[in-house]
Parts: sequence; C-alpha cells; structure tokens
Amino acid sequence: MDFNLSEDQIAFRDAARSFAQNEMAPHAAQWDAEHIFPVDVIKKAGEMGFCGIYVPEEAGGMGLSRLDASVIVEELAMGCTSTTAYITIHNMATWMIASFAADDLRDEFAPAMAMGEKLGSYCLTEPGAGSDAGALRTSARRDGDDYILNGSKMFISGAGSTDVLVVMARTGTQEDGPKGISAFVVPADADGVHYGKAEEKMGWNSQPTRLITFEDVRVPARNILGKEGDGFKIAMKGLDGGRINIATCSLGAAQAAVNDTQRYMQEREQFGKPLASFQALQFKLADMVTQLVASRQMVRLAASKLDEKDGEATLYCAMAKRFATDACFDVTNDAIQLHGGYGYIKEYPLERYMRDARVHQILEGTNEIMRLIISRRVMMDGVLEVIR
Repeated sequence: MDFNLSEDQIAFRDAARSFAQNEMAPHAAQWDAEHIFPVDVIKKAGEMGFCGIYVPEEAGGMGLSRLDASVIVEELAMGCTSTTAYITIHNMATWMIASFAADDLRDEFAPAMAMGEKLGSYCLTEPGAGSDAGALRTSARRDGDDYILNGSKMFISGAGSTDVLVVMARTGTQEDGPKGISAFVVPADADGVHYGKAEEKMGWNSQPTRLITFEDVRVPARNILGKEGDGFKIAMKGLDGGRINIATCSLGAAQAAVNDTQRYMQEREQFGKPLASFQALQFKLADMVTQLVASRQMVRLAASKLDEKDGEATLYCAMAKRFATDACFDVTNDAIQLHGGYGYIKEYPLERYMRDARVHQILEGTNEIMRLIISRRVMMDGVLEVIR
C-alpha cells in the first residue's frame, strides 16, 4: 500500500496549486464580499483541464482518476473553497453527460463543458424533497418526440449563470419512487425555465444559488441520459464522487486554515512570547493537523475504492464525507479561536474558510444521511470483515 503521490499526481498538484495561488486566492475575499461568480476564472480553469478532470478523454476531458481529482481539488480549494465547490459540481454534471448520454448528445455538450466553455448546474433537490430525493415531484411527461417538464428545483448552484442543466424528473408515478425517475439535459435558457432570486447564504458567496421553476419546458426525447427510469441510479453514482469532491473541498479549507494558523502562531506574541511557545496552543495545533491528515487519508482511500469499483465504494465515500466534513469544519473553527479577535474579522480569511466549509456537512447528503447509509450497511452480515 503506497501512500505517496505519483510523479503525475505531483505535477497535477503543482499545476493546481499555482492556479489557485495566482488566479483564485488574491480575489477570493472580493468574490465572497461582493457575491461575484468568477466565470472568466472558471473558464481559465477549464483551459487547464479542471472542468473535466475525470471526464473521459473521448468526451473532451482529462480522463483522470477520482484520486487524481482529489489531489487537484484540494489545491484549488485552498485558493477559493466556494468557487472550487462549484467547479466540482460542474465536473459531476459534465461526467454524467459524458457517461450516460447518447453519442450525439454527449458530443453536443460534454467537450464544451469539459473546457469550461459551457457551464453546468445539477438539479436534484426540491423544496419538498431534500434528503428524500426518491420522492421528488418534478415531472417529465412524454409528448411525441419530446418530454414536457414541470416542477421546481431548489438550492441549485450556478443557477441563472450557467448554460446547461442536468435535471432529475419523474417519468413514472409517485408510487414508483426512485424507479420512476429519469435524467435529462436541458439548455438553461429553454422556454419555460425560470430562475428565482439569488439566495443570501452564510457562505459559498462566489457562486449563485437559486430556485429553478420548469413550466411546460419542452425537451427533445434524445436529451435523456440512459433510459427512462435510470435517473435515480445515475444520481446515486454521481453522488459517490460528489461526496468525495465536497469532502476534498473541506480538506482545502482546513489546510489553508492550518497554514495561516501556523504562521500566525510564530509571528504573534503575547506575554512577551510567541504563541507557538505555549504548550496548550501547540497541542491544539497538533490536534488540528492530526484531524486534517486523518481526513485526507479517508478521502483518498474512498477515492481509490471508487476508482477500483470496489463493492463497498459507496460505504467508503459516505464514511469519508461524514468524517472529513465534520473534522475539517472543526479545524477551521479552531483556527479562528487561535487567531483570537483577528480570526473573527473579515480582514483575515479564517472566518471565510469556516463559512464556506460549513455547508459541506449538509449537501451531497447530510451527515445524518451519511450515518444512515453507514449504519445500514455495516449491520449486514460480513461487511465489517470486508472493510477491515
């Protein structure tokens, strides 16, 4: 078992680090304060390949592994966690189109999305169906060569500023549950697509979040992903990777917080001594770094399991997401404490790291849902032995 990065992974890491330091970090505070969605920078990220990291090469992506993607995403998230989180959602939507669309539909959308020329939003959550995604009510009714979509989606990242929507809608009856859900590619400017106001959020302010309403939106039948009834399975496959992505964004926020805290403790003096000389504070930093490294190893293990198509990949992804997003939020919160009053003011980035990391405990399945997934699986005979 080799925990070291390969030469290629080190090269990917260094390229992402340079991009984050030069293109993202200097502007992240302004993007947050002024609620700027940095489309131009995201398109530059696309030119680097970061908008199609694990999208197959034949669809215009880099064709990298989920482990490679985690290495890249962590570095980007250190520059701006909020913007990077959107980039990971875009990657997931692009991967879905590249993986499940018919060839002509894939060629129409995936290469441009992988290059960042078109941006995507992923539309699953509804006002009445958050954690219970299988109960969604947005409908897609077949009408000749088209489907007609009606309903609404909530908390959609990038909504109103993106070009392509991957929409989960019900083609079956409500009683069909998850088996009645299908996935569609919808142009964001299609007739009947309406956008609500940009939500005022605690964090993630560099990406807009809006309600989307579909009112008799006509979508060609060729725009379906897979076949009728495949939508929920596609969504769940996407969520395994999405959970790794969002956990990795937490790693980036926590690593940035640790870096800033280490520097601050060496520079800041109290009672005639640098903070770094006080054992209680040394121990706090030691715990923060330990939590960060443990989180990173869990995330990379889960990414490797997903790459290997391991039978327990979903379990590993749920455990990694639960642990890393909780632990890394605590790291950012502790970093604020060690900065004292300076950590609480916006001149320093610590409070932004914490605000951006907080939502990771909620989305891609709340951490309570992660515990449900984990507990149900490990209560099955033989699973504990398999994951030892």
